[in-house]
Amino acid sequence: MGWNWSTIALIGGIALLVIDFVIRVVCVIVVPRNRRPQTATAWLLTIFFIPYVGFLLFLLLGSRRLPKKRRQKQREINQYIIETTEGIDRVSRDNPWPGWLEPIVELNRTLGAMPLVGGNTAHLFPHYEASLEAMTEAVRTSKRFVHAEFYIIALDDTTRPFFDAMEEAVQRGVTVRVMLDHVASLRSPGYHRTIRKLKSIGVKWALMLPVQPLQGKFQRPDLRNHRKLLIIDNTVAFTGSQNMIDKSYNKRGNIKRGLRWKDLMVRFEGPIVAGINALFVTDWYTETDELLLREVEILEPSTTEELLDAQVVPSGPGFDGENNLRLFNSLLYAAQERIIITSPYFVPDESMLYAITTAAQSGLDVQLFVSEIGDQPVVYHAQRSYYEELLRAGVRIWLYHSPTVLHAKHFTIDDQVAVIGSSNMDMRSFSLNLEISVMIRGPKFVKGLRDLEQDYRDASRELLLEEWLTRPLPSRVLDNVARLTAAVQ
Repeated sequence: MGWNWSTIALIGGIALLVIDFVIRVVCVIVVPRNRRPQTATAWLLTIFFIPYVGFLLFLLLGSRRLPKKRRQKQREINQYIIETTEGIDRVSRDNPWPGWLEPIVELNRTLGAMPLVGGNTAHLFPHYEASLEAMTEAVRTSKRFVHAEFYIIALDDTTRPFFDAMEEAVQRGVTVRVMLDHVASLRSPGYHRTIRKLKSIGVKWALMLPVQPLQGKFQRPDLRNHRKLLIIDNTVAFTGSQNMIDKSYNKRGNIKRGLRWKDLMVRFEGPIVAGINALFVTDWYTETDELLLREVEILEPSTTEELLDAQVVPSGPGFDGENNLRLFNSLLYAAQERIIITSPYFVPDESMLYAITTAAQSGLDVQLFVSEIGDQPVVYHAQRSYYEELLRAGVRIWLYHSPTVLHAKHFTIDDQVAVIGSSNMDMRSFSLNLEISVMIRGPKFVKGLRDLEQDYRDASRELLLEEWLTRPLPSRVLDNVARLTAAVQ
């Protein structure tokens, strides 16, 4: 019996229905495995509404794990760090040492291998140009090596002196190594010009997490190395939120809107520099197979100024747990008086949202600094979806005036402990990005951040619940839809 087109169409339709049903059943079993409920729910909704597209996206983006070889390298470095830093904790547990801090220090050591070390100094650089000048000057003083690692590196009029300083360092025999995230830098204007410059000045350079399938280099394409590090001779280190690029990011849309980034970098001296350098060594080994362990050495503590205790906490898909999220939540629950958070992209998971609202409902002074304007529409609207719940709980929200994008990433707990680094308080930074956080104990350092927070406050307006409840319905809908998409990790 011959088949006509209607029979073929019927059989094809039935086959598609069966495939559709099988995909949905399989996803109900597979998707929730080892995922937080809100992430699993978002993926399932995507797959159920757009089965074939959603399923393909899940196959491409559903795994947050780095390739096995990269994870093995991370474990090798972690073991080396543990072995070589055993017993180096030079920490004076003088008053007022918070009683709740000890288990958090141990948590960080367990998760990220790095010890808490005393005898450090730190200097804040809250102004974009000043921090670039300070990093450039540090490169000019280098004698042995320069290690530069940035999520985005771009050659432009603003960063040209830094590139010149690296070239001068190479000419006088200093080993200069540079790492930049492949996708992030590729998306920035002038990428190929930047690569040509790195080659011409003679630095050793490598792309981080390259997406180059034809060269056998491929992983989930939105896993990114978001760290910002600069280490000079193992004596000085910079880290924080700032990329090596003009504060407009050289994008036509940003320039048209007048957007300018405001960041915060910290210059460290003391034993903590070795911990920051160990993170560079880890990433360099991962990307190049060259192991630089001889360049990780623990220095003697400083004896000048007020000394700080500090601990590097690395995080990212190379680790089994979400190290930064665990650190942040532990500190949030430990706070006794005050929590002040600055984050450009604030999309907390459920556990962090509970920790923050619980603190506010317990009578603590909880404040959040975010930008009034957003440069990433989906994240911006997802962030706004949390404001009502935060305001109802008693969190004070400060909106930094546009057109400045407040890109600094730090928070303070009481008057004792601060965390600063590259990590946002969003699910991308918790699960998908390689990040650095530095936990610092020292009242003087925290006071410096308090003064900076007041500067933010002076340049912000406070968002009140009454105002927020009057925003238009379309805006509310957009915020809530964006919140769902933000959970698809």
